[in-house]
Order: sequence, then structure tokens, then C-alpha cells
Amino acid sequence: MYKIPVSVLVVIHSPDARVLLLERADAPGYWQSVTGSQDAGESLRETAIREVAEETGLDAEAHALTDWGIENRYEIFERWRHRYAPGVTHNTEHVFGLCLPEPVTVRLAPREHLAQVWLPWREAAERCFSWSNAAAIRRLGAGPAES
Repeated sequence: MYKIPVSVLVVIHSPDARVLLLERADAPGYWQSVTGSQDAGESLRETAIREVAEETGLDAEAHALTDWGIENRYEIFERWRHRYAPGVTHNTEHVFGLCLPEPVTVRLAPREHLAQVWLPWREAAERCFSWSNAAAIRRLGAGPAES
């Protein structure tokens, strides 16, 4: 079954703008926030809640999950296009924030991620391989877009 070319990006952060990054298992050295494709019939919020649970073990509904109203359209990296139907080259990503009271150690999905780190927002933005992920983190650092 092919992935739907609609996804969420969930920036998990603390009130003082420290950000959780995860290192991809299929691309060591590539750091990112929680991401994942929408499943058929899911709302974007449901996708965000499911992906946070799968990738970190956290219950997003127990914290402040906010739709940031940001939509990014980008070309899917060639190395991951086989996951989508033939001819699909672009994805539309919807950005959410999840504010935790403080940084916590999360439960990684070993098939998806190798390591985790909490960093101040500037350092986190610099470490991300994805321009859209870095931009979302910079928005968090810019001010009260959400809490």
C-alpha cells in the first residue's frame, strides 16, 4: 500500500523553546521532528496524535497540541519516492506544535529512529536536514506563535 502524499510535522518543545529531535534510522545523521503520512480517513490532528505516539510513546492529547496553520509543499526526496504511488513527486506537510512542561526522555521506535536529543531552538533548527522542519522551529523561536 502506498503512502498518501499528505503528512504532519510535529515540533515537540518545552515552554523555553527547547526542541526534541530524532535521528532517522534509515538515514543516520538526518535529524528531524516527528513526521508521518496521513492514513486514509484520518484527520490531520489524528495523524499528529498517532505519529507522536508511534515515534515517541507520548500521548499528545495529554499536552498542548496545536495546529500552527502552516502548510508546506515540497518535492519528495528521490530515496523515499518508492513509498508513494508511481508518478507522485510532491508531498503537502501540515505543521503542529506539541508543548511539554519540560524535556523528557521518549521511547523511540527502533525501526524509525536511532537517537534523541533536546536542543535550544536555534541549535535544533541548524541540525535539521529538512528546510520545512528548520523553518517551523525558527518560527517557534521567533515568538508567541503558539505555546
